[in-house]
Amino acid sequence: MNLSSQDAVARRSHARSASVATILGGLVLLALASGAAALTGLNTFFVVSAAAVYVPAAAVIVARITPYHPHDRFGSANLITLGRLIITSLLAGFAVEITMATVRITPLVEWCFLIVAVIGLILDGLDGPVARREGLASRFGSRFDMEVDALQILVLSVVALALAKAGWWILLSGLLRYLFVFASALWPALRGDLPASWRRKIISGIQGGVLAALLAPIIIPPLSTAAAGIALILLVYSFGVDVVWLARARKNAQ
Repeated sequence: MNLSSQDAVARRSHARSASVATILGGLVLLALASGAAALTGLNTFFVVSAAAVYVPAAAVIVARITPYHPHDRFGSANLITLGRLIITSLLAGFAVEITMATVRITPLVEWCFLIVAVIGLILDGLDGPVARREGLASRFGSRFDMEVDALQILVLSVVALALAKAGWWILLSGLLRYLFVFASALWPALRGDLPASWRRKIISGIQGGVLAALLAPIIIPPLSTAAAGIALILLVYSFGVDVVWLARARKNAQ
């Protein structure tokens, strides 16, 4: 078998494994969303909204895995991240539900989705180590993890606003990542690779933890506002440090 034939086989294998994983993930999402709707009294709008977030994300996974995942299987780490995407899709359905105010949100519903968000945060700490232990780390897996992180923070910030835990400014917590991407399209210096940073990981963890905690019915203003404000300040600081580092790196390279 020549090299081009091997590449074609590898591409089909990548696409097939990703397709199977995302289809099974979609079935799991539908089962969980339907169960959550039955348990909490949410309606089919919640299920449809969750699926509407998951389906395009799954399509991107299948389309983008081949060039950036040089391994012959999807891997446990990517399955964990896929699980986090399922959780984020459930939270997105919840965000749409409470934003549209189609049903009354009870403390039981908030506690249930707090547990869901915490499970997502716990899984966030597992996918990287699992990928390295299995020898399946890849650019795809790293980007997959990062984008699910960003989406979950955006969704949780929308939930916090809809629950009146803070003002409109809390949306900046979820939008900063996307504003950075937009800015990088205009300013080439921001397109460079950033070194690994514990500061970035810790602050991201704090941000996710605070936003998840705001789902708890007992955390209300002014405590929720103060916590969200401090977390946002830390996040702005972290992005600022990265912007300065990239700008200096670009200047030194010239």
